[in-house]
Amino acid sequence: MKYIFLIVTLFLFSTFANAQWQKIDVGTDASFRGLDVVSRNIIWASGTGGTVIRTIDGGKNWDVFKVKGAEKLDFRDIEAFNENTAYILSIGNGENSRIYKTIDGGKSWKLQFKNSEEKAFFDSIAFWDEKNGMAQSDPVNGKYIFYRTTDGENWTKMLPENMPSAKEGEAAFAASGTCIVTKGKKRIWLITGGMDARVFYSKNRGKNWKAIDTPIVNGTAGSGIFSIAMRDKKRGVIVGGNYEKPNEANNNLAFTKNGGKSWTLARGLNGYRSGVTYVDKNTVIAVGTNGSDISTEGGKNWKAIDKENYNAVQSLGETSTWAVGPKGMVAKFNFLKRINASIK
Repeated sequence: MKYIFLIVTLFLFSTFANAQWQKIDVGTDASFRGLDVVSRNIIWASGTGGTVIRTIDGGKNWDVFKVKGAEKLDFRDIEAFNENTAYILSIGNGENSRIYKTIDGGKSWKLQFKNSEEKAFFDSIAFWDEKNGMAQSDPVNGKYIFYRTTDGENWTKMLPENMPSAKEGEAAFAASGTCIVTKGKKRIWLITGGMDARVFYSKNRGKNWKAIDTPIVNGTAGSGIFSIAMRDKKRGVIVGGNYEKPNEANNNLAFTKNGGKSWTLARGLNGYRSGVTYVDKNTVIAVGTNGSDISTEGGKNWKAIDKENYNAVQSLGETSTWAVGPKGMVAKFNFLKRINASIK
C-alpha cells in the first residue's frame, strides 16, 4: 500500500509540475478582462472595442461579436448562463458605464442600463442566478454604489445607508471582473484597493454589509486587492499587489476560513496578480502581468507556471480552466499535456 501511495503521489506531482497554458487564436486582437467559464464547452469573454467572444465546443471554434453602438466601449466583466444568455458590463465615467444582455448567443444585445451619475464608474457585475444580480460602482460621496436586478431586465439603485463608508482614496479595480463575487443564494463580497485594501461582505444580497481590513498591500493608487475567489461560503482567497510594480511580491495573497470575517496573509506568488481561481479544493491558480502561479496544496506552496501577461482566470475543474489577457490572449490550462506526450 505504501508503494501504491508513493506512485500516486509522484504521478500527481509530475502532472502538476508539467502543467501549462495552451494559447488559442480566437481571431481578434482585443484585450480581454471579462471571463466566464459556463461549462466544459461554453466559455464567454469580453474586452475592448465592444468585443465579446464565445465558444460552445470547448475552444475549437470561436464567435467574435462587436456590440452595436458600443464599438468604443471596454467590457470589463461578463456573466453568462448558457450558450445563449449573457450580461456584459462596460466601464467608464458617466454613460460609458453600461449593461447589455443577449439571449440569442451574442447575435444581438439589448442595452439594459446606462449610468446617469457623472461621478460613478462601474467595475463589476455578479449574479446568484439568471435573474438576480448586482452591479457595482466606485464610491460617490463616500459610498459604493450598487444596482440590483430581480428579473434579469431592470436595474434599480440600492439605498446606501447600510453600506459602510469608503475611506478617502479607496476604490475598486476593474481588472478581472471579480470586484464582486457571489456564492450560494444570498452572499456577496466586494474587494477594494488604493488607500486601503478591504473586503466588504453581505449575507443578504447587499441589504447589510460589513467591512473587514486585510493585510494586502495598499496606500498607493495602484495597490490593493484585485481579485477574490470563494471556494465555498467559508473558504476563499484574495490576490493583488501593486500593478505599477508588477514584480513586487509582498503582501499580495491572503486566505479566509470564515467567509471573509478575517484574512490571513500567505506567501508564494511571484508578483502582482489580477486574477485568481479555485480549480478544486486544493488547487489554486493566480495570474497577472508578469506570469501565473499554481498551488496544489490549498495555497501553502506555490510554483511559477510562466511569465505571460494575463488579466483574468476562471475554472470549473481540470478540464475547464481558462485565462484571458491583452492583445487577444486566450489560453486553456492543460494539466496533462506534457505527461501524456511522454507516455506516448
